[in-house]
Amino acid sequence: MKEITYKNIHNRFRLNGSYYNREDLCMLGYTLIKEGDEYEKSIGDFILDWFDDKSYVEMQTSGTTGVPKVIRAEKQKMVNSALATGDFFELSPGDKVLYCLPTRYISGKMMLVRSFILGLDVHFVQPTSKPLAKNTDKFDFAAMVPLQAQNSLSGLKNIKKLIIGGAKMGKNLENKLKKAYHTKIYETYGMTEAMSHIAAKRLGDEVFTLLPHIQISKNENGCLVIDAPHVSDEKIVTNDLVDIINKKQFVFLGRADHVVNSGGIKLIPEIIEEKLAHYIDTPFFVGGIPDTDLGEKLVLVIEGNERELDENIFEDLDKYEKPKKVFFIPKFIQSENSKIKRKEILKKLK
Repeated sequence: MKEITYKNIHNRFRLNGSYYNREDLCMLGYTLIKEGDEYEKSIGDFILDWFDDKSYVEMQTSGTTGVPKVIRAEKQKMVNSALATGDFFELSPGDKVLYCLPTRYISGKMMLVRSFILGLDVHFVQPTSKPLAKNTDKFDFAAMVPLQAQNSLSGLKNIKKLIIGGAKMGKNLENKLKKAYHTKIYETYGMTEAMSHIAAKRLGDEVFTLLPHIQISKNENGCLVIDAPHVSDEKIVTNDLVDIINKKQFVFLGRADHVVNSGGIKLIPEIIEEKLAHYIDTPFFVGGIPDTDLGEKLVLVIEGNERELDENIFEDLDKYEKPKKVFFIPKFIQSENSKIKRKEILKKLK
């Protein structure tokens, strides 16, 4: 069987319903850069980068595994990732996919690569927080960040399979998405260094299942280590605390850099947040701020105006998990891909 490389374009590939070969795509890329809107220019830039003579593209990491940096992503490894995604989600040539993510991130780039390699019919729209606002088409597959999914609840009936990544999905959103009965919804786990996601789980499940050709372990700090030679030459050491269930599955517990050491007791905010999610219907998080006696004290931070909370809000928490103080912030600071900037917010609290 002939190896599929980054120089291939599937003969079923279409963009906005029209067939394109390599030469046609390069012409389109130039046109988008010259005449397109800002988001279309970035698509044009990537198309030209993908079909140039280099074996790699440069991109910015998100900071999942450390300080954000520019890396060289091998095109062939991006192809390998696209093939693994196609296998895992059972994507077929001709499937119609919605492309509503910014092209500057790995998630957006990989949607295009999957389309080139798997022969998908990709339709791009402006990557706004409401990607389905004017949509009447039906799609076999789409990828969104949580904020986009939150704003697309009524339109999800037009999507067969949806993957959600980029930031952790909150319980409130998860409960709302469960009503989208016609859509198979998955939460993904991944990072730029692994060419997008390396695992996924169905909505409502706790356990992530690995995509093909990936092995995992934990380091001495309890953080996930990914061995995926088809997408990365080196093992990827993450900052994510996990429980490994078996060779193919793990449970995400929380970020090691979010852990609060309060009086010698180490608390994982994400576990506490899971328990509080039943009582708080607006964005929130728990974290630590400096404390003279405890070193760090656990606090609850809620987006919105100050208000009375349910008196039973802390009943599911253990003794040490109960926040020492509650703060209300009118509007959370967020990154471009909808991640709450916890550290920036916590630094301003006293």
